[in-house]
Amino acid sequence: MTPAFASRALQLADDLAGHPGEAGALAGDEAFWFEVQQAFTVDRSLVNLNNGGVSPSPAVVQQAMKRHLDYSNTAPSYAMWQVLEPQREGVRQRLARFFGCDAEELALTRNASESLQICQLGFDLEPGDELLTTNQDYPRMISTFLQRERREGIVLRRFSLPVPAEDPDRVVRLFEQHVTPRTRLILISHIVNITGQILPVRDVVRMARRRGIPVIVDGAHSFAHWPFAAGDLDCDYYGTSLHKWLFAPHGTGLLYVRREKIAGLWPLMAAPSEMTENVRKFEEIGTHPAANFLAIGEALTFHEALGPARKAARLRHLRDAWAGRLLRHDRVRLHTSLDPRFSCGIATVQVEGVDSVALVDHLWQQHRIITTAIRHEEFEGVRVTPSVYTLPEEIERFCEATERVIERGLPAA
Repeated sequence: MTPAFASRALQLADDLAGHPGEAGALAGDEAFWFEVQQAFTVDRSLVNLNNGGVSPSPAVVQQAMKRHLDYSNTAPSYAMWQVLEPQREGVRQRLARFFGCDAEELALTRNASESLQICQLGFDLEPGDELLTTNQDYPRMISTFLQRERREGIVLRRFSLPVPAEDPDRVVRLFEQHVTPRTRLILISHIVNITGQILPVRDVVRMARRRGIPVIVDGAHSFAHWPFAAGDLDCDYYGTSLHKWLFAPHGTGLLYVRREKIAGLWPLMAAPSEMTENVRKFEEIGTHPAANFLAIGEALTFHEALGPARKAARLRHLRDAWAGRLLRHDRVRLHTSLDPRFSCGIATVQVEGVDSVALVDHLWQQHRIITTAIRHEEFEGVRVTPSVYTLPEEIERFCEATERVIERGLPAA
């Protein structure tokens, strides 16, 4: 973090203390965001609008990770195992404080997939038992359930969600309507990765809890994306990646399991019986680097200095800038609600009559703009995810390149 940004962030934090509603006023303050942008070491010869997949870390996070890695290699069996590994507990405590849970309910993992697969594979199920989710969930999580289906004879049930979904009660009803007497487990995305749709997790969890059905919350894209805490979800199982919106080192994640539920969930890799009630049983993965996990602390410091509300306001400001401009064209369809209750920094746009995969390829090959192609059985589009380091000029370049395709079509191959 540059000294200028650190000083400015602390000053703004003091100025806005007790006035969270004023965070939106800074969303378009380019002088402030210029200082934020200097904290990153990104390549400005291209435009990266796929920060939802994996994000760059600020320089201060990279430096911390390198420092820990260098120290690890001085004498790994001592430096890494005896000195650095115990420091994970401080990171665990800080993350738990930020998320609003007990440190003994939080495991440090390598990504959301690992966190969620611990839950998906950790319940004892019988042949014929049903798993319920939507047809918009992350492919890796669907593949995990399908493997259990092939191996154990359980049944995966999926249903469609509206695109976009601006009626939370309807979403809850859809989940409820698809529950059967054989439903044993529900998976729900906190924010859908292909559209940026925020779903009513707490209400689905409470509906399922009344029926005795556990709910796994896929928070891969939600943690540190916009302000919320564990209590807002009221869930028992939540997994996320920290290398997306927290800007932590690549290959870091967390798993939250409500304390009384830890004993009943099997770890992904074997742990001794005396760890049955210990959340650290989910971290029994063998030798792994300590550096990645310790540098999470710097990422959390950066996020808190920036301010979660200010960050979310900026992400929505950038999203509204490109979406509002493109929506002036009749052939543009947005598969994401612009209502702040239902989305934040992720949005998916479609240009009717233009193949979205070809458009993504064109944007990269001709304009060096990175986006993500979405091809679902019910819709398609281009997923756009700016970040706090994204320049207004980069948003304009994306819009101009897309508008040329709207007006002239894709160039002949």
